[in-house]
Amino acid sequence: MDFTECYGGTVSRVAAAARSGSRKRVRRLIRRGFSVDCRDNRGWNALHEAAAAGSTECVQELLSAAGAAGSSHGCRAYVNTLTHEGESACYLAAQRGHLAVVRLLLKAHANIDQLTNDLSCPLYAAVDGGHKEIVELLVSKGAEVNRKHTSSWWTCLHQAVYKGYSEIVRILVNVCNLEALDDHKISPLFVAAQYGQQECLEILVNAGANVNIQAADLATPLLIASQEGHQACVDFLVDHGADPNINCSNDWPQLPIHAAAEFGHIGVLRRLIAVTDCDCGHIDGMVSPLYVAIYSRQSKCVELLLKEGFSPDAQDCTHTLGLRSPLSLALCHTTNKPFSESVRLLVAAGATVTEENWIYALATDKTDLLQLILEHRWIPRPDTLIKDCSVPHHHGKTVLKLQELRELLCVALDQVHFAACWLPLLLKAGLEPSLLLQAHMLEQADSDVLNYLLEFVNWSTLAAPLKHILDQRRVTKTCEPCQDFDSIPCLSHLCRLKVRAVLGPDLLMRTNVVQQLPVPSPLHGFLQFRSIQEVSYRHSSPPPLLNLIQEYHSTHQHRHVI
Repeated sequence: MDFTECYGGTVSRVAAAARSGSRKRVRRLIRRGFSVDCRDNRGWNALHEAAAAGSTECVQELLSAAGAAGSSHGCRAYVNTLTHEGESACYLAAQRGHLAVVRLLLKAHANIDQLTNDLSCPLYAAVDGGHKEIVELLVSKGAEVNRKHTSSWWTCLHQAVYKGYSEIVRILVNVCNLEALDDHKISPLFVAAQYGQQECLEILVNAGANVNIQAADLATPLLIASQEGHQACVDFLVDHGADPNINCSNDWPQLPIHAAAEFGHIGVLRRLIAVTDCDCGHIDGMVSPLYVAIYSRQSKCVELLLKEGFSPDAQDCTHTLGLRSPLSLALCHTTNKPFSESVRLLVAAGATVTEENWIYALATDKTDLLQLILEHRWIPRPDTLIKDCSVPHHHGKTVLKLQELRELLCVALDQVHFAACWLPLLLKAGLEPSLLLQAHMLEQADSDVLNYLLEFVNWSTLAAPLKHILDQRRVTKTCEPCQDFDSIPCLSHLCRLKVRAVLGPDLLMRTNVVQQLPVPSPLHGFLQFRSIQEVSYRHSSPPPLLNLIQEYHSTHQHRHVI
């Protein structure tokens, strides 16, 4: 007796012959009494092998043998025999694109909707393989087209769209549920948008699929196409009724424009700017796309948004995202550089500089950020500050508002430790030095810093309380005042103070107005206080800015400086 075909790791002789496509050998083995249903360790028999190999002749021979061995019921049972994975011969033939074999098996009453262990079926397998003719055949024979397959609950239409088989999609849209949802409530149209299958997307939309359908997380096809940067899909969706103002998140009011800004898709962002409600950039309860562009370090998107009119101040998103302003976000995102490109863009666009922002500029021995701010900001004279925003621009620069100047001075007086770094820059930028003649400044400033500041004023006219502070510091030897401060200022110094008072410190220090005065050119530098030697910073490295900000908020005492 031959026991070789009893071992699980072997293939029966009939199955081996069927795999090779040899009809004569299959017939000869059957006549010799070999079984057509002997299984290997996968549960495959000869019919599975013949169907997978696409051998119509071997399939015919095997079906004839099965029919001759018993009733038609027995033949039907044989044709629907399943492997250990639940695969039928029809499934294997459809999966591999063997159209003629599928026809034979269907005539032999193969179960057209038989599911595999992983919930696939002949139609789904044919769709997955891109076998258009088999899909047409199975659909015409009444295959179930809306059944959900695999663990994700995709329909055949989902899979055809995912693979980008537009011809198969054209077949299926006529018989399938266009709004079928998977386990995340994602429709076939959503899949097309997500994977950039533009032709499939057009077929679905033209067939009537909902362009504004939302997934379980509220995402829309337009949002996912914007996130993935599929420009053509975005354009088509917008042109065919996709709403760019639908809230696409349960967490915060996210729109497609946010997705484009977050992932740096400039072309998509430009298209969405034109159709998105601009209120999202400034009204309370919304979130400006500037925030996500800055957070994702997409400086090109930041630049485009600002250029297209999105406010650099946006709305306060403390309650939504824990962020006060775009500039605050950009500054806290600055890592190894003095400041990021987003900071530069926001400052240049006129973003309001808050008290917290000034800490980044003043509570450090690095002056890059302060220089950047002063490059784009004009410090007004105190007598012009009747109300906020009195002059929006001056000499091409945005004028600091009264509140910005107040907060600048408050932070400056709180960060006297770094005055050697910021004081020369502020005075050269036109800050009125008398604004810094506060008790706290005179009590805490280093001797060199104090002497430098007093060189910009008439030290003989200091208020009595301030003179008392200077006298006390001299007694305790915590300050060594310049010898000139014991005498009345010279006439030349009084004259330049008068010139500054007439012209204003802003015009004097930041324009060429002094060159227009009827005085010898060697005096120009003197009139602009360039003859005063700057002080140098001689202290250890500052603590992390985050610590300074926290300390500032916990210990700060507001000082009325204007």
